[in-house]
Amino acid sequence: MTAHDVVLVDAGGTNIGSVRYALQRLGVEASLTRDASRIRAASHVILPGVGAAGPGMARLHEAGLTEVLRALEQPVLGVCLGMQLLFEHSEEGDTPCLGVIGGRVSRIAPGGQRRVPHMGWNRLVVDRDDPLLHGLGDEAYAYFVHGYAVARGPATLASVDYGAPLSAVVRSRNFTGMQFHPERSAAVGARLLGNFLAS
Repeated sequence: MTAHDVVLVDAGGTNIGSVRYALQRLGVEASLTRDASRIRAASHVILPGVGAAGPGMARLHEAGLTEVLRALEQPVLGVCLGMQLLFEHSEEGDTPCLGVIGGRVSRIAPGGQRRVPHMGWNRLVVDRDDPLLHGLGDEAYAYFVHGYAVARGPATLASVDYGAPLSAVVRSRNFTGMQFHPERSAAVGARLLGNFLAS
């Protein structure tokens, strides 16, 4: 893999270490930073996150990074909560988010066999072709842990059926997101992270 200058935005997510290790397995050393100039200069930016939307956005505001992230033109990847923060608004805590992708994050409604949070391995369904999904087979499974989600919409590249189709992989311009944890999704996750790094 060619050399990359990848940064992980230090927004307090508990999955930062595992994302970093997943990148190391791909031969990429990613630095963890809250420094705006460092983030602007990177070739690729990853916004990891685990937890709630309100505290996640509060950390970005406190670090002075909301406008920095909105203005980025290089490839940006939001992971789990990081993906949700790319959208306009989250129902979780009635939280305004970054708004770089159109749409809203809503609580998953429990019902029937559908437990909340959605936790475990589920199959990805490709909705439209994109380089981010290159090499993804028909039986690609990813590992999810989330209680809030984005309904399938114009930005959706791949979805997951959890009682209703939910966005699993999204893109708007240079901003992409994965609702599942690629760092915990074995070969499928490694493939998708590699595709992101190739963009």
